[in-house]
Amino acid sequence: MTGTVDPTGAVDPALAEMMDAVFADYRESHPGGVTRDAALWRRLDDLGLVRLTGSEESGGSGAGWYEAAELLAAAVRHAVRIPLAEHDLLACWLLQANQMPADSTVRTVCLLDDRGVADDVPWASSADRIVVVWHTGPEYQLADVAAESLIITSGTNLIGEPRDTVSADTGVLCGLPVAGQVVATLMLKSALVRAIQVCAALDRIVRLSIEHATSRFQFGRPLSKFQVIQHLIADIAAEAALARAATEAALTAAVRSDWSAPNLDFLVAVARSCAGQACSVVVRNAHQVHGAMGTTREHRLHEYTRAALAWRSEFGSVHYWDEQVTHAALEAGSAGLWSLITG
Repeated sequence: MTGTVDPTGAVDPALAEMMDAVFADYRESHPGGVTRDAALWRRLDDLGLVRLTGSEESGGSGAGWYEAAELLAAAVRHAVRIPLAEHDLLACWLLQANQMPADSTVRTVCLLDDRGVADDVPWASSADRIVVVWHTGPEYQLADVAAESLIITSGTNLIGEPRDTVSADTGVLCGLPVAGQVVATLMLKSALVRAIQVCAALDRIVRLSIEHATSRFQFGRPLSKFQVIQHLIADIAAEAALARAATEAALTAAVRSDWSAPNLDFLVAVARSCAGQACSVVVRNAHQVHGAMGTTREHRLHEYTRAALAWRSEFGSVHYWDEQVTHAALEAGSAGLWSLITG
């Protein structure tokens, strides 16, 4: 996700440049970083980026997942924390899929358990409304609920993004039925969002490592001339590229099939598994390349290494996604594995 997250080249270069410029300008005026800035949200809304993938009939911009992935990657590159994915790609998509109105009011989404509780809900404490989904026997119900009417216990992830506990009395919520397949697609979309963000962070880590190795000198020559440094950077570049390739493959299959490809579950699991495993190598090697400098708050490396580690464990742990890949491969067997990979 260097340059573009769209392997088909369908994203307008001018649009991608504009997205990057918005976050670059914001970060320049907010060097310490801000979590969910209302002024930035309004600016993004004015530019049509808050509901980028919403239909034009519903007030959205009518763009697709390639453009949304580019927007997410641009935010990650400049370490701007804002709930664009949770709002547009998850909560508002879920409302639109069920013929419910959605606007630029900040939203997130959560799936309640049998107790009426959802843990680690992204951005719940800073959202205006929460799209709540819960079981009713074999089916699901959905409601677009004002955040103040729910019980929200604040929490954060490794980089300070809200990851809150939401509690609700489903008996008093006025819900509408939602198909189980829609909820399954919501989970896949949530997982792929984090893969896109992790890959963008990994690519930024690779770039920072290369810049550091070529600009810093030891014993009269650049760090990049030392073979051990070359090996460290080669490893992180390879791991980041593998994670990106797997994520782009899943994204392409999702877009081309409108999220109905028969092997999409497997491809998303592979993307999450590759991204999760890549994090370990990339974070370790990058900090070795940077040395003590890379552990300071003044250096920006931690903004990406901590982000990658935080995101890789959300919407399913690395172990969970590794198991999904393993189970799917075993079930397909030697005769069906190639068709599982290629679709």
